[in-house]
Amino acid sequence: MEVSVLNIKGQETGRKVALNEAIFGIEPNDHVIYLDVKQYMANQRQGTAKSKERSEISGSTRKLGRQKGGGGARHGDINSPLLIGGGRVFGPKPRDYSFKLNKKVKQLARKSALTYKAQENAIVVVEDFNLEAPKTKEFVNIAKNLKVDGKKVLMVLPEANKNVYLSARNLQRADVIEAQKVSTYKILDADVLVITENSLKTIDGILG
Repeated sequence: MEVSVLNIKGQETGRKVALNEAIFGIEPNDHVIYLDVKQYMANQRQGTAKSKERSEISGSTRKLGRQKGGGGARHGDINSPLLIGGGRVFGPKPRDYSFKLNKKVKQLARKSALTYKAQENAIVVVEDFNLEAPKTKEFVNIAKNLKVDGKKVLMVLPEANKNVYLSARNLQRADVIEAQKVSTYKILDADVLVITENSLKTIDGILG
């Protein structure tokens, strides 16, 4: 599959690049996509939820009533989970939600996600560029020139670029990421991928 290379003004440069069929043209595997997205979201969880059990409640440990003869249930201390203000039974405790996935599974998931974007014609290739200063307005103009404004855009750069990153930071529907850090979740979360030429080479080197 060949894609025309555009400049940041949205004009064709006269060049075309071939998307690697081994990355952008495979048979997508939905199950590994599910696993990779599940792992990504699990890794975002802080796992700090905590509730107090009866032994941790600050309250009197005096027995509320006598054991027998009261005509009701045998209550212990006021920290009982049965009473208002008492402890909680089987409440959440701090834990780590992350889990391991094999490297090949994660690679297949990213290839599958990129293939879906290629099938949807949701990949725009631009020549490498740089911004002289962080300007949100300039990033918005680039999106308009590439006819991706109004869509959720993921711009993939070959390496960290502070000016481009800061230019997109205030835009709710735009994200900038380095090619080596592209994840299945980020790919699927975007409506369209804007990939620079050198980023394609990086992706080929990682997934090819």
